[in-house]
Amino acid sequence: MNKMMFMACCYNDPEMLIDPDTVYPIRPECRADAPKTRFKPRPGLTLSPKRWKLLLNEGGCLDIAGMLKRVQRGGVHPTIKGEVWEFLLGCYDPKSTTEQRNQLRQQRRLEYEKLKTKCREMDTTVGSGRVVTMPVITEDGQPVEDPNSNGGARLSLVGSEQQTNGAPLPKEVIQWKLTLHQIGLDVNRTDRQLVYYERQENLARLWDILAVYSWIDKDIGYCQGMSDLCSPISILLEHEADAFWCFERLMRRVRGNFKSTSTSIGVRSQLTTLSSIMKAVDPKLHEHLENLDGGEYLFAFRMLMVLFRREFSFVDTMYLWELMWSMEYNPSLFSMLESDTGTSSTNTKDENVLRQCGKFERKKLQATKKDEIPLSVFVVASVLEAKNKLLLSEAKGLDDVVKILNDITGSLDAKKACRGALQIHEKYLNIVKAS
Repeated sequence: MNKMMFMACCYNDPEMLIDPDTVYPIRPECRADAPKTRFKPRPGLTLSPKRWKLLLNEGGCLDIAGMLKRVQRGGVHPTIKGEVWEFLLGCYDPKSTTEQRNQLRQQRRLEYEKLKTKCREMDTTVGSGRVVTMPVITEDGQPVEDPNSNGGARLSLVGSEQQTNGAPLPKEVIQWKLTLHQIGLDVNRTDRQLVYYERQENLARLWDILAVYSWIDKDIGYCQGMSDLCSPISILLEHEADAFWCFERLMRRVRGNFKSTSTSIGVRSQLTTLSSIMKAVDPKLHEHLENLDGGEYLFAFRMLMVLFRREFSFVDTMYLWELMWSMEYNPSLFSMLESDTGTSSTNTKDENVLRQCGKFERKKLQATKKDEIPLSVFVVASVLEAKNKLLLSEAKGLDDVVKILNDITGSLDAKKACRGALQIHEKYLNIVKAS
């Protein structure tokens, strides 16, 4: 199919005319307060369902370079976001066939069911369609009384290893059970403007995914903000197990942000990096922020922690994420995640391999001095640069900085923010190279 014929198909494709707000409807009473959606599928730019099928050969192998090019130009059509995200997040190898992916998907579904069964043995709320919002256990592992059971212990509702074998609960089980009501409280606050979460079963599904994840990641468990990251994935992917593993892949990227010590939390290291970047690319603005006691950039904490969920509408957040993931994509991603090495084996001299990298990743690989700064840090820098004049002229204190940044909610353009991030990244690399 030549380019003119393809463009004609796109413009005549009714799927390209879908309004994303109808795919992810907002409750009527929340529409006035919800940030306005800016993203609209655009023929010839957005990865459409028709184009997606053309990128897969007869065996199901994906033309990853073609996919990245399309996503970086105009995002992903709402009807295919879930399956595209699985590739962007490294759930599947683009060189895999449809049959190989089906086998891997089935293996993962069975593995998830085993994990969920184990969690259900420890707490019968898992998989029940309910959400825990009250503590179920004390710090020393004793069951909390259920206020609705006339003084009876909550054990009858939630189950307990302690109840079945008489032995004290293992420390890791206590730690896990202590997080369950925290997950529930966050789930009940997450994306509640969406019609989707009017259904209890959808709230419970999100809670289940987070509860199981909290069990497998014993080092970090559950932290506030994870529900914001998981929610879009839970909505997009029809099968709960697929959503779980997609979220697990996302957490591989960002879990360092939630890793805390007695003195700091992981995202602070990214804020320190942001400070260094701003000092290099815009010393005037950096100095101004320092004079306002904002040199540690704590006002950008939320942006990095939940990947701009508060600064963009629900639809625009998904658009921003897929732009960032496509720009950061490395063809070794699947093998890195499967082997859990965390290191790339990409041949930076092979043009065909580089062609399969996103724009941002390609620049990183070709840079003289290698770094592991995520694109999200440069997106924050891009947002600050976009408000440069306003921050310099109107910010007289940190409260003013916070207000200016809070006022951008719903007014940011995801593509412009990413484009600005790439420009700042290139400028920063040149400064580092020259130093």
